[in-house]
Amino acid sequence: MTYMPRMNRRSFVVGAAAAGGGLALGFSLPYGPQVVRAADGSPEVNAWVVIKPDDTVVIRVARSEMGQGTLTGLAQLVAEELECDWSKVTTEFPTPGQNLARKRVWGNFLTGGSQGIRQSNEYVRQGGAAARIMLIQAAANEWKVPASECSAANSVITHTASGRTTTFGKMAEAAAKLEAPKDIKLKDPKDWKIAGKGVKRLDTLDKLTGKQVYGIDIKMPGMLIATIKDSPVNGGKIKSFDAAKVTGMPGVKKVAQIGDSGVAVIADTFWHAKTAIDALPIVWDPGENAKASSATIAEFVKTGLDADQAYIGNKTGDAPAAIAGAARKVEAVYNYPFQNHATMEPMNATARYTADRCEVWGPSQNGEAALATIIETSGLAAEKCDFYKVILGGGFGRRGRTDYVKQAVLIAKQMPGVPVKLIWTREEDMTHCAFHPITQCKMTGAFDANNNLVGLHMRISGQSISASLAPQNLQNGMDPVVFQGLNPGGTEGTFGYNIPNVLIDHAMRNTHLTAGFWRGVNVNHNTIYVECFIDELAKSVGQDPLEFRRKLLKPKQLAVLNACAEKIGYDKPAPQGVFRGMAQNHAYASYVAAIAEVSITDQGRVKVHRIVAATDSGYAVNPAQIERQVAGSFVYGLSALLYGEITVKDGVVEQKNFDSYNVMRMAEMPQVDTIVMPSGGAVWGGVGEPTIAVAAPAVLNAIAAATGKRIRSVPLKNTDLRSA
Repeated sequence: MTYMPRMNRRSFVVGAAAAGGGLALGFSLPYGPQVVRAADGSPEVNAWVVIKPDDTVVIRVARSEMGQGTLTGLAQLVAEELECDWSKVTTEFPTPGQNLARKRVWGNFLTGGSQGIRQSNEYVRQGGAAARIMLIQAAANEWKVPASECSAANSVITHTASGRTTTFGKMAEAAAKLEAPKDIKLKDPKDWKIAGKGVKRLDTLDKLTGKQVYGIDIKMPGMLIATIKDSPVNGGKIKSFDAAKVTGMPGVKKVAQIGDSGVAVIADTFWHAKTAIDALPIVWDPGENAKASSATIAEFVKTGLDADQAYIGNKTGDAPAAIAGAARKVEAVYNYPFQNHATMEPMNATARYTADRCEVWGPSQNGEAALATIIETSGLAAEKCDFYKVILGGGFGRRGRTDYVKQAVLIAKQMPGVPVKLIWTREEDMTHCAFHPITQCKMTGAFDANNNLVGLHMRISGQSISASLAPQNLQNGMDPVVFQGLNPGGTEGTFGYNIPNVLIDHAMRNTHLTAGFWRGVNVNHNTIYVECFIDELAKSVGQDPLEFRRKLLKPKQLAVLNACAEKIGYDKPAPQGVFRGMAQNHAYASYVAAIAEVSITDQGRVKVHRIVAATDSGYAVNPAQIERQVAGSFVYGLSALLYGEITVKDGVVEQKNFDSYNVMRMAEMPQVDTIVMPSGGAVWGGVGEPTIAVAAPAVLNAIAAATGKRIRSVPLKNTDLRSA
């Protein structure tokens, strides 16, 4: 697994960029007669499965693990088809360099958009099934019997007629020499024994005992530590810095300019590096962006609400005409702020550069994009570079970018042959994020004389993530990502309501802060805008919000909402002083709904008592993990609702640490009851991101029910709910 083919560096880097940070090339399973061996000499049955003589099964997982459970889920799918002993399963990450050398046998390394399992489930299952067939054939060859007379279960191969048995560990060497099967039939999910079950996660124990090594924990002989300061104003540059002021400080090895806008200090410890960089005199040229503030940005975004030019994402009938001729018209404007990913582990990467090799170790949601960045930054050929991924201490979309990887390589080039670990300070991490995009939204609904909803216009104004990070993905100037959960059709995320006249459009207003993919992405604010406004429409005609939705929702959207209503006992009154609100969406190919129960304290704060959530992701690889994902996503979604806001003064992000960018505490966490209701079919849905979006609108609708007032701007920390 160390051989790398020669490849044009530029073609690889451009190919990675063209796919939005991941590669979109062909995929083929790597079967053949030549035995490929793991580092310890164990035979590789195929790219996905290595089996050791003691029957330990190493399953290779290309996608990243950042707490969401993909590592275990993908291993379950391989193990299910392999018919191995789950208690002997372990995992490892292949590298993107190995993937490139083997014609991308492991496919796409990108882990985002809730696609880790749903977009790789088929080929990883094929990998497990192929390995099982090869192991059975190897045993049949040894016994000189037809393979059809043999079966595998729990890592044991049995010849049914004679009762003879052997183990995977004994057959792995012979199996690895066989040609791969041409026709592979996958199991029906109803026959699953490992997949579909709530097995324990493979990574939990090491995390509990402290054995797990994150990027920030990496240690190497002779390693140095670096930290960096980039321009406080995005787009700014360095005018000057006085390295002589700090070069004599304890442990400092070097002070170097990194690009046009950064300065790094390399030292023997992080503390020495941080102390020196804090003392380093730096003069910045902030440029025109220093004029930006939260107020000027809000006014700029507001101009899009009534602008003539807008990109249309969903159009049915004639919404403007329906609104013009309406018997009743309802209008509301909503706002959603910049928000930070706030990963617990700040950005970091360890790099070692020499004239003929550049390697980087660290966390990433896209190992292939990291490799492309290493190749581009080092100036070396693809076969001379690689990226070694570890489990992430939080990702949420932030580690899909590779800016910190580029910095690590540039810093390592200052100290050739020496491993250098770059660690961002929390302050650097908070102020140099790719933030959740800021948007505003003007909603207009139209009723006829019989109180039927006949028209809806949804005008979104604000940032485009694609314009910030992947402009090649714009379609004639339009960003399709803006319309997540609002599409007229397809399987990814459709608008859930049957309304005869609909117009959903976007006036692009990009700011100086970089917009990024933040867990759930545009589904988060889009669901607030739609679901809160649907409640407003129901109230305007005196109808119960659930009954109002039942008349309009499409079947699968309605199914998850009805499941929540039944579970929470919606047909019965809530407890005294407790009020209910609901929301639903279709995102990342999953159907999700929630009903929240809240009360308002005498101090004007919301207390979320309970949320009932239903998820139809098509298939449930690990139902227990889905429950944890739903609860975990509510922590993230409710933290954003309660506290999440990035503000700007003089072009600079004001929030520097968790003292000014708060997150939920355990005492604030509600009871979460999860309904896992996979409906099967051809489409697999995601889990990690869809459910985030229903938490905030469900709570906001419950607050409106409690107070009689509608909150259209978040976070709630800015509002006294006694006078909401």
